[in-house]
Amino acid sequence: MAAISEKNSSSTEQKRNLKPLWILLAFAALITITLLPNDGDLPVAGQRALAILAFAVILWVTEAVAYPVSSAMILALIAVLLGLAPSMEDPSVQMGTSSALKLALGGFSSSAVALVGMALFLAAAMQITNLHKRIALWVLSLVGTKTNALVFGAILVAIVLAFVVPSATARAGAVVPILLGIVAAFGLTKESKLAALLVITAAQAVSIWNIGIKTAAAQNLIALGFIKTEFGIDITWGEWFMYAAPFSAIMSVVLFFVMIKLIKPETDNISSGKDVIRKQLTELGPLKRKEITLIITTLVLLFFWATEGKVHPFDTTTVTIIAIAFLLAPKVGVFNWQEASSRIDWGTLIVFAVGISLGTTLLNTKGAAWLSDTIFGSLGLDTMPILATIALVTIFNIVIHLGFASATSLASALIPVFIALALSLPIPVENQIGFVLIQQFVICFGFLLPVSAPQNMLAYGTGAFTTKDFLKSGIPLTIFGFILIIIFSATYWKWLGLL
Repeated sequence: MAAISEKNSSSTEQKRNLKPLWILLAFAALITITLLPNDGDLPVAGQRALAILAFAVILWVTEAVAYPVSSAMILALIAVLLGLAPSMEDPSVQMGTSSALKLALGGFSSSAVALVGMALFLAAAMQITNLHKRIALWVLSLVGTKTNALVFGAILVAIVLAFVVPSATARAGAVVPILLGIVAAFGLTKESKLAALLVITAAQAVSIWNIGIKTAAAQNLIALGFIKTEFGIDITWGEWFMYAAPFSAIMSVVLFFVMIKLIKPETDNISSGKDVIRKQLTELGPLKRKEITLIITTLVLLFFWATEGKVHPFDTTTVTIIAIAFLLAPKVGVFNWQEASSRIDWGTLIVFAVGISLGTTLLNTKGAAWLSDTIFGSLGLDTMPILATIALVTIFNIVIHLGFASATSLASALIPVFIALALSLPIPVENQIGFVLIQQFVICFGFLLPVSAPQNMLAYGTGAFTTKDFLKSGIPLTIFGFILIIIFSATYWKWLGLL
């Protein structure tokens, strides 16, 4: 153990020492792209937006600075570099810093940012009341103590929590400690095969259901924000569920069989597992008034989300804001501002908003269209069948994801490019939206490496498995996910009119 600790410490120190070099590289890329000769095909503002994107991607991939810090730097660069660039409307005059600042801060006015903020409050309410833990324990108490049943239970918990906890990290944080407690009750360590089996299953299931539920992951809302801006179309919670939930359901079945075949645990049955679950439920005590209030509020919220545009005129964001206002209300609510704000990572909101601003800037300055044409133009995608286009772009998307530790950042960088690509394809507008939506599903994959998603890193931090263990599960999941994307594109999504 000491050797492992020393190795991790050495790795962290090495990473820290490289940070100044990554920052210098980011600025070098920014300056180089800004000063490159421009033959007029790309507006100067678009060229500078691409320079800022390159700067951002290097910082995001290397994590040379914290994400909120990189966001502040991106805001400053948009305001200054674009402010000094020729105006898009009249190249004879400068855009001006006030106009550029409107672009830089535009993401903060997006309804998607408000929805993410309210989702963070809802996740905090679950943590404060421990309702997410109670739900996880209750589901696990129903499935039994055989190891295969516990694998099924870990997947089932991820599905149930995806509906009510709009934070992938919070969902993983609820179930992983419980699973490790069950392992410990049987006298096995967290380095056991059983621990690896259950913890990897939990993390992968969370990623799978980031796809199935619109409100399960912040990156989904980034994509929807761009779609709304470019196409003027809102995709409701129910529509997203109809498109994506069947995909996630099939992937959940695949995950179950992959995991039980991949890792053979030390035991087939944990006889004391139910005692652990029962003890933890007893420690939580009976349902409290605040938990009951939160359950009722969440069920009402789910109803309004699922029936948006069908039985009422309220959009997802408005409904969620009303719910959080109620939950914060004195006497009848479940928490106060101090309790909530101390559990919310406000940097997440800043990163989210700036990601939308950068993406919108790329779209408005034609930078995204130029980048799309440069990356995909030589492939002749506009003459290919749509299935071939989806297959090639999906492979590109999966490979690029290997370098990103944040799907939110990945969506900010790629969705504008995919929108520009979709607009160049000779297909109807509704199919262009469908193309972008499918690529957003792929952005949620994150199956291959622990660094591919925050929930993976939370699970990896337990020490229950190695990167190699995770990769063994991630490769078949990614391959089958790719095949399923193609099958759904040729059948189910086509039948629904998405393609």
